[in-house]
Amino acid sequence: MKKITAFFLALFLFALPLQADEGMWLPSLLKQLNEKDMQALGMQITAEDIYSLNGGSLKDAIVSFGGFCTASVISSQGLLLTNHHCGYSAIQSHSSLEHNYLEDGFWAGSPAEELPNPGLTATFLVRMEEVTQQVIQGFKRGMTAAERQSIIDQNIDRLLKETPHKAHEEVQIKPFFKGLQYYLLVTVTYRDVRLVGTPPESIGKFGADTDNWEWPRHTGDFSLFRIYAGPDNLPADYSPDNRPYQAPKHLRISLQGIKEGDFTLVFGYPARTNEYLPASGIKHILEVMDPVRVGVRDRSLALIGAAMRSNPIVKLKYASKFARIANGWKKWIGEMQGLKRSQAIAKRTQFELLFLERLQNNPSWQEIYGDLLPRFKVLYADLAPYERSKQYYTEFTGRNVDLLSYAGLFRRLLKIYRESGEKGFLEFKERLQPYLQKQYKNYFAEVDRKVFAALMEMYLNKVPENHLPKGLKEEWTQKQIEELSKKLYENSSFSTWETVEKLFELKPEELKKEIENDPAYLLFSRLAEAYEKQVQPKYQHIKEEIEELERSYLRGLITVFPKKKFYPDANGTLRVTYGQVRGYQPRDGVVYLSKTYLKGVMEKYKPGDYEFDVPKKLRELYRRKRYGRYGEGSRMPVCFLGTNHTTGGNSGSPVLDARGQLIGLNFDRVWEGTMSDIYYDGSICRNIMVDIRYVLFIIDRFAGASRLVEEMDIVAD
Repeated sequence: MKKITAFFLALFLFALPLQADEGMWLPSLLKQLNEKDMQALGMQITAEDIYSLNGGSLKDAIVSFGGFCTASVISSQGLLLTNHHCGYSAIQSHSSLEHNYLEDGFWAGSPAEELPNPGLTATFLVRMEEVTQQVIQGFKRGMTAAERQSIIDQNIDRLLKETPHKAHEEVQIKPFFKGLQYYLLVTVTYRDVRLVGTPPESIGKFGADTDNWEWPRHTGDFSLFRIYAGPDNLPADYSPDNRPYQAPKHLRISLQGIKEGDFTLVFGYPARTNEYLPASGIKHILEVMDPVRVGVRDRSLALIGAAMRSNPIVKLKYASKFARIANGWKKWIGEMQGLKRSQAIAKRTQFELLFLERLQNNPSWQEIYGDLLPRFKVLYADLAPYERSKQYYTEFTGRNVDLLSYAGLFRRLLKIYRESGEKGFLEFKERLQPYLQKQYKNYFAEVDRKVFAALMEMYLNKVPENHLPKGLKEEWTQKQIEELSKKLYENSSFSTWETVEKLFELKPEELKKEIENDPAYLLFSRLAEAYEKQVQPKYQHIKEEIEELERSYLRGLITVFPKKKFYPDANGTLRVTYGQVRGYQPRDGVVYLSKTYLKGVMEKYKPGDYEFDVPKKLRELYRRKRYGRYGEGSRMPVCFLGTNHTTGGNSGSPVLDARGQLIGLNFDRVWEGTMSDIYYDGSICRNIMVDIRYVLFIIDRFAGASRLVEEMDIVAD
């Protein structure tokens, strides 16, 4: 390898430290790692105010909402604020053509009118502590990955049993830094969470798919729920006798507003990131994974969208599924474009040259870490064909075609029956039946069949023949796909809830016989068996090798760059990300300001359009400028941008100002910066937030739900 020039080395060392706004930091380590940086950006509170074990702190007002979003407690009566899209499924479940809460909104007039949501939870973090040494106790040099994992599992089981905790608390241990570090978390989960209020889609989902991941944004993406508890204020299953949760800590709300450069703190539960990939790993995502996922969903969304436009019932029932599929589809498109524009592969390659340079200057490091990057390249090249087949299989059978997804669940039921007998069969059946009943409420067989036919054609053409079931291509020729798909849906018991419900009435052996003769089950089983035999083993073997290398690589980075502050990848645990209110320049000649106003809603207004319609009352409030204490004179703020490093799971996260007061609600990222899960570029990575003043304006002035505003702790200055 050629020596890096002194000029280049000095230049890259200057660029090496994290950008000020990058990172998803553990709240328990803010005092040690981040407090000075945060205060330099304008924060006026302390790390102890954010996370404390000795008294109430901001972390006590943050919850994991359903395990997929974040929410915050904004009153002493357990009132929760989260995104409209986080509450979407719950809102949809209460909606019908007669009471369409998606279209009309919903505002409970009293606690008695607040709507229960079976299965929806709110989880608080009580405390977290590092337990790395206890988890890796017993490691010896030369152990295999399997041997190390066995010791880890045993140690974790022991720690979980030994950790003191209250009866209503749960204990879990999670890996950080690819398993180089472990933390024990004690949590409390409330199981009675009720819908309190939601604006209509024309506000909460304004812009829908066109504006998703985009700026400028004008979406009032919020909804309100409430935690209910038993008489002792502890978690309890739903009961009409439960009472609103008495919150020991809730967020104060500021009406002061924001301006360019203001400090912002986002507190929430980010889901997954992979920030320490080598250049070959980024290339794998850009050239292998994302193109497959986007291509499959292109076809699926086109067909579902056409059906929704032609039938209002289909539109209502498929709204949530369409949004879910479209969300990932558009995100991956933006991710690919962002990685290319930021030259992420080239920049990561430059970083790797510096890494290799430092290894050459230290023989002991060179011996341990010197072969990692070449091995990554070989393994990712080996993985590529199996990755493509895996993504096609997952999208086809598990994401886009419901019939195959249902068949897969019944295949799992029969597997449990074979392995665990009637007892295991009945236990899984009790969970499966209500789940499927809920799914079939939003299912149209003819819509699903069209998606199936299109994706079956793609699957047969794109997946290598040696990864397909034997003879499938000859049976499902392009000319026969339409006819065969019709027969499949006509003859499968999985095509309607009525026939599925009859299956559940059968005894285990009878049900087994029926399912094993079902054409959808037979087709899914062939697809699954081919995948499990011809793709999954090789894929899993290579992935395990890559994961071992990733762990070694990250250990190498930490060793070689001792002055660099590293943050662990997101893994669904509570994190703090901080930044500033700031616009950006997405491309040459285009500059985006950091704030939007209600005027922009009216400029996008299209009467009757499902994305850009505007309620008459909101138009009237705008015309008369009736904003009350929530406006900026004659203008009503709607959304704003920040440099906070966020990802999925941060939806619904509270946005706090320098004093720790609520100023907004995180709900999205800009399209150009969606690659921040892999590579953060401070010039274009921005998170999108709805201004808390717009939230309050909609609740108070638009919906007239003043009782909810009255229970909040609002600070005017």
